[in-house]
Amino acid sequence: MRWLALIRPGDWLVAALGTVACVASVPLAWQSGAADKAVVRLHGEIFAELDLSRNRRIEVRGPLGVTTIAVDKRRVRVVSDPGEHQYCVRQGWLERAGEIAICAPNQVSVQIAGGKEPYDSLSY
Repeated sequence: MRWLALIRPGDWLVAALGTVACVASVPLAWQSGAADKAVVRLHGEIFAELDLSRNRRIEVRGPLGVTTIAVDKRRVRVVSDPGEHQYCVRQGWLERAGEIAICAPNQVSVQIAGGKEPYDSLSY
């Protein structure tokens, strides 16, 4: 514990200010704006842009069959997909900008767009 005697009051101040700056940056880095649309892609190309303020259902015909996508109460989800594992269906409701559900076997994806997309590890 001899190292503790080497720490001066200014060192404690710098450590405290650094901690406050880190804690304050967390909500700023992970906040996202209000989403206003969902972008549906088929084979990597934009198939449709859905307004989140209008409830609806669309069907996208991919190589394996039909993927059904629903918009309800400003959120979107994949209702059904012919893929074997149903990962995109299990993704559930997407609500925030930047969220995405990918139905890889059927080459269909749906992503929430608009507002400020949140920071994630891919943004680095």
